[in-house]
Amino acid sequence: MRNSLILYIVFSFFTVDWSCPTVPNNKKEVPILCYHNIKNFSTKASPNVKAYTTTPTRFAEQMKVLFDSGYQTISPDELYNYLTHNTPLPPKPILLTFDDTRAEQFTLAVAEMNKYHFKGVFFIMTVSIGKPGYMTKNQIKKLSQTGHTIGLHTWDHSAVTHYTEADWKKQLIDPRKQLENLIGKPVNYFSYPFGLWNQNAILKLKSENFKLAFILSSQKDKTHPEFTVRRKTIAGTWSTPTMLKVLQTTFH
Repeated sequence: MRNSLILYIVFSFFTVDWSCPTVPNNKKEVPILCYHNIKNFSTKASPNVKAYTTTPTRFAEQMKVLFDSGYQTISPDELYNYLTHNTPLPPKPILLTFDDTRAEQFTLAVAEMNKYHFKGVFFIMTVSIGKPGYMTKNQIKKLSQTGHTIGLHTWDHSAVTHYTEADWKKQLIDPRKQLENLIGKPVNYFSYPFGLWNQNAILKLKSENFKLAFILSSQKDKTHPEFTVRRKTIAGTWSTPTMLKVLQTTFH
C-alpha cells in the first residue's frame, strides 16, 4: 500500500502541467481601455471612424480625469502576476492599451500620459511599421526603453479566426521575433485583431508561451480567461464623464 501511494504521488507530480498557471475565472477584472486613432474628425465622419477615434483634446481630458480620480496604470506583467499569483495591485489599477501602431499614439498620446507618469501597452501590427501615419522602428524602440510595453497585433491585422496552420508563422511567430529583435525584450502579450478569437487561437498562443491575450468587450472564455482578457474601446463620441462611467460599470 505504501509503495503504491509513493508511485501515485510521483506519477502525479510529473503529469501535472506546470507550464501555465491556472487563472481563476472569477478574478475581479482590472479596467482596461483600448484606443486606436487619436486625431480630430468631422461630424460627418463615418460611424466606424467615430467609434475608433478619440480627439487629442478629449484624450487629454480623459488622462486628467483618470489621474484626478486616483487611477494608476499598471503593466501587463503586473496584471499577469495578479491573475496567476494573486499579487497585490494599487487600489485603483488600470491598463491603457493602444492598437494598430498609429503614429499619433507616440506623438500625442504619450505626451499626455507623461504628465501623469502613466505607462501604456502598444500592440503593434508589424506590416505598417515605418509607413506614413504609423510608428517607426525608432519610436517603437523608444516606447520600450521608456517603460511602456510592446505587444503583438499580428502582421497585417487579419482575423485569427480565419488562419490555417500555415498562417501562424507569418502572422504570429515571425512578427513576434521581429519585435523582440527590435526592442531586445520578450514579447509576451497579444491582442486579437477586431477582438475576434477562437479556441484554435487560444491553443496556439498558449503553445507559443504568450502570457496574456486581449479581446474587446465580448464575453471571455471560462476555461482560459487569461487568453481572453476584456478591454473597452473608447468611442470618439463619448464625453469624458461618459467614459468614466463606462469604465466604472463595465468591469466586474
